[in-house]
Amino acid sequence: MDDDRLDRAFVALGDPVRRAIIARLSRGPATVGELAEPFPITMQAVSRHIKVLEDAGLVTRSRDAQRRPVHLDAAALEDLTAWIDRYRLDAERAYRRLDAVLAAAASVPTAAAPRRTDTKEKES
Repeated sequence: MDDDRLDRAFVALGDPVRRAIIARLSRGPATVGELAEPFPITMQAVSRHIKVLEDAGLVTRSRDAQRRPVHLDAAALEDLTAWIDRYRLDAERAYRRLDAVLAAAASVPTAAAPRRTDTKEKES
C-alpha cells in the first residue's frame, strides 16, 4: 500500500462516524439508508462519509437493481493491519532484546556491598 493511500485510509478512519460505518459493514453490505439509521445526521452527510471511505479504498459500491449497496473492502483493511503489524513486530523484537539483556544482567553476580557499620559498634 503506497503512502498516499495509507494516509487517506487513516484520515478516513479518524472520524467516529466513518469507523461506525466500517463496523456496520463488517457484518455485511448495506445501503446508505441502512447505514444512516443509527446516526442523527442527514443521509447526505452519511453519503459524504461513504465517499471519503470510498476514496480511501476502504469501501466499494455495487448496483443491485435500484439499490447501491456499500461493501467493506476487507483486503484494504488487511493492508492497514499488515502495515501496523510490521511496526508492532519491530517493537516486540526490541522488547525481547531488552528482556534478554536485563535477564543476562540479573544473572551476573554483583560485588558484595560494603558492610555498613552501626554507629553503636563504632562507639564501643
